Amino acid sequence: MSKGVLVDLTKCVGCGSCTVACKLYNDTKWDEKQPTVGPNVKLSDKNWTVVKFHEVKDKEGRPVWRFVKQQCFHCKEPACASACFAKAFQKTKEGPVIYYPHLCVGCRYCMVACPFNVPKYEWEKPFPLVTKCMMCSNKVAKGEAPACVSVCPAGVFKYGDREELLKEAKAIIAKDPKYVKHIFGEQEVGGTEWIYISDIPFEQLGFKTNVTKRPLPSYTAAYMHATPYVGIAWGVVLTGLYHYTKRRNQIAKENNKNIKA
Repeated sequence: MSKGVLVDLTKCVGCGSCTVACKLYNDTKWDEKQPTVGPNVKLSDKNWTVVKFHEVKDKEGRPVWRFVKQQCFHCKEPACASACFAKAFQKTKEGPVIYYPHLCVGCRYCMVACPFNVPKYEWEKPFPLVTKCMMCSNKVAKGEAPACVSVCPAGVFKYGDREELLKEAKAIIAKDPKYVKHIFGEQEVGGTEWIYISDIPFEQLGFKTNVTKRPLPSYTAAYMHATPYVGIAWGVVLTGLYHYTKRRNQIAKENNKNIKA
């Protein structure tokens, strides 16, 4: 059974402890121009997780604040891994989707494929790589919770077997009417390891709720299997064009010599 994280958005106070833990554990740099907490924060090559502030209205129409931690959702069938022909993205049996920089060729297909716009590119570096949250895969492999989960003072997160967390989430929603009848991540794009419950509709909190429930790799599997053959065929075509052009140039040179003679 894969591991997952249940996030209860009604408990988050926006302290940002999770973003600090992420920075410290992964040794990513701080950037004053790119804060990790606030109303305008975004994921970046330096910020693998952020907490975004949302001013919304509750069921009674009263203005309230909600705070949403954003990071890679770690899809059960990740589109990034399916799109990466270099195998730089791989899904582990424990759940995390890991990026292996030494395999990356810089094509950035992963960035195009991700339905949640998570992978980021190090545009400012001379030798850029792709970056994203990897769910502290070393800790998860040892049975430990990700760094962000372990430091939360408000009990927003619960780490465990994904299926058990789903059962718990459904029980919470059934018992307490304040929650919306939706577990984000249960079915979106085939399911994600990070799942969320909330008292505010997810679309009001910036979640992409219009994504398919079907795993994205299922749309492209047939095409991806053909990729090596397309590459070989294209190589043959380019080689043929090279020799054809080279031969034409040789003939042209010979004709010019004959004319001058």
